Amino acid sequence: MSEFWSSLTDAERAAFRERSTVRWWRRGELLIREADASLWVAVLLKGRVKISSHDPSGAHALLAICGPGALLGEVAVVDNAPRSASIHALEHVDALVMNVPVFESYLERMPRVQVLVMRTLATRLRDADRKRLEFTAYDSTARVAARLVELAERFGATDAGAIRITLPLSQDDLADWVGSSREAVTRALAALRRQGWIRTGRMSTSILDLESLRVRATRPSVQRGARKAVLSTGPSHVV
Repeated sequence: MSEFWSSLTDAERAAFRERSTVRWWRRGELLIREADASLWVAVLLKGRVKISSHDPSGAHALLAICGPGALLGEVAVVDNAPRSASIHALEHVDALVMNVPVFESYLERMPRVQVLVMRTLATRLRDADRKRLEFTAYDSTARVAARLVELAERFGATDAGAIRITLPLSQDDLADWVGSSREAVTRALAALRRQGWIRTGRMSTSILDLESLRVRATRPSVQRGARKAVLSTGPSHVV
């Protein structure tokens, strides 16, 4: 997934910096609260965040993980509605923050960036549709494998022949992300370890066989048991 910031030209990035301020959050702090007024947009400069939401029944879903270069809060420019999800810092986060009216003015002066914002929204909608299909067509192990492949491709670093993912993501977070119980995720990780495809440690996972993991992520479910409630409406992580 290409990030918004890397798609800008030097001039577009300079103009964004001129109109914004740098803010930072500690690990675990809340950047954006679901249902709050949409007052600003931000570009992550450092650190990663998790985006989550609740439905009216109280069911919780982790929608996405975003890292440096991601644009957050851009939907406020489109619909002027309250935040549709909450964002928490998974680690120390630095971001460029711009008030919505200033961002609107920035877009008026930078028509190419308008297209990039639309592409960002379209990419996230496609991602939401793909994940909804996973919830109905694939079992917990396949969904866990798919998220590990995504993390490896986006945040992994080569380490002694493996791809190491260092991210302070708990098994409860992973369960919320794949729409399964914590117990199902624990079993899925154990099955992937037995296959020799992954190695897990405290707040880290090493991918030992990415191709096998990718194949497992696309294997349809044979039996569909009861699943944890997941959000079925709205885009994946547009806040």
